[in-house]
Amino acid sequence: MEPAATITRRGADRLAAGHPWIYRSDVEKPPPGARAGDVVAVADGRRRFLAKAFWSERSQIALRVVTRDEEPVDEAFFAARLASAAELRRRAFGDEPAVRLVHGEADLLPGLVVDRYGPAAVIQTPIPATDRRKEMLADLLVRSLGLSCVVERNDARVRELEGLDQRKGILRGADPGPLEYREGAARMRLDLLAGQKTGAFLDQRENRLRAGEYARGRCLDCFTYAGAFALQLAARADEVTAVEMQAPAARQARENAALNGARIEVVEGNAFDLLRDEAEKPPSWDLVVLDPPAFAKNKASVPAARRGYKEINLRAMQILKPGGILVSASCSYHVPEAMLEEIIHEAARDAGRPAQVLERRGAARDHPVLLGVPETRYLKCFVVRLP
Repeated sequence: MEPAATITRRGADRLAAGHPWIYRSDVEKPPPGARAGDVVAVADGRRRFLAKAFWSERSQIALRVVTRDEEPVDEAFFAARLASAAELRRRAFGDEPAVRLVHGEADLLPGLVVDRYGPAAVIQTPIPATDRRKEMLADLLVRSLGLSCVVERNDARVRELEGLDQRKGILRGADPGPLEYREGAARMRLDLLAGQKTGAFLDQRENRLRAGEYARGRCLDCFTYAGAFALQLAARADEVTAVEMQAPAARQARENAALNGARIEVVEGNAFDLLRDEAEKPPSWDLVVLDPPAFAKNKASVPAARRGYKEINLRAMQILKPGGILVSASCSYHVPEAMLEEIIHEAARDAGRPAQVLERRGAARDHPVLLGVPETRYLKCFVVRLP
């Protein structure tokens, strides 16, 4: 029987509202003898069972609920949760080989991210509970999906909050080397060990396809990374410029352009600088994509993030021709959709231009949002027309 953690009334109310996290300040009595990553019972002040959760000794998120039933959290439990996650992707994407297979709390598997690219999968286990079980999880993925390789990308700094070291490598199989997947008609290459995070930013896939439908004339893709937005724009546009500050990513964007025979000029430089320079000229762009990295990593960085988002949106509006389209995204959880819309409105006002919101979009369907858990709804994307 698992040791039990007793939580406050506030913590119990949080669980009742559907959120799976209990912060350390709401733990009245820690689970006796529990180690980081153990499964523990969660009880209220009257010792009534509420859930089973992963215990953390160091993080401010002390408990992450994994089930609200009194059931064993064993290998069969994880196999069933993985099967449920895989079934959702089959229903949403059919036989699509490149998908976010597990999206953490949204798939009722806290502290686990799995992206699949055909015969290979890349996993992240940023908390002790999943990190201790990564070998078992890798075996389950190989057996259930017939994979030939499982890569771990546990080199994110967030692991330090849990007392975990950073590492990346092969858990099962051999290094798959460069892989290829498709977004619509575009071919994309990636390297699971050398690329960023889990290889590609699949959360923007459906937004990229949608942006391609608006493309015409001259298009600018800021913060392009490997050129995924730019490739979708190139199918319809007359001219596409993609901006990327990191040399390896810019090189990969050029390789992806060549792979597709796409005419894309990849500029290795700072998107802020390019936007400022373009704003000194008469408006000449028909579509601008803003897909920056997260400017707000925490609440304290929100004011600076607002300034950053405001500047790039203002500059984008200054360089767009009448009838131009702005695709503006933010992956900062601490900048909610209402705030991003407010920033875009302020930018339009300062630019002296009316702005029509055509679409409010989020992450792709393989990144589900769990109701009651706003942290799972981190990606916002606005499609705006400047008449």
